[in-house]
Amino acid sequence: MKVSTQSVNFNADGKLIEFIQKRLDKLDLFYDKVINSDVYLKLDNTSSKQNKIAEIKVHIPKDRFVVKKQCKTFEEAVDSACSSLERKLVKKKDKKRPQSSLKFL
Repeated sequence: MKVSTQSVNFNADGKLIEFIQKRLDKLDLFYDKVINSDVYLKLDNTSSKQNKIAEIKVHIPKDRFVVKKQCKTFEEAVDSACSSLERKLVKKKDKKRPQSSLKFL
């Protein structure tokens, strides 16, 4: 899957970019028609420790999902956002699958 990562007001290191790519590649296990994804990493200018924001947009045919998480580290935020996306993709896949007709006696 093609992943484009943008970091706002800072430079993301290679390890973080690699972690994001590996984590988002796992989304293909839940929904195989993922086209691409956009990741936006931002630092919030607050005094709280949870000042790292990860926003992930996943594009699938005829739809897209957007999840935004704020945590202590970017890795934690990306992991949390991916967990939410996994649930959404599974729900989308189940909806798409035709329901078998129930026959009553």
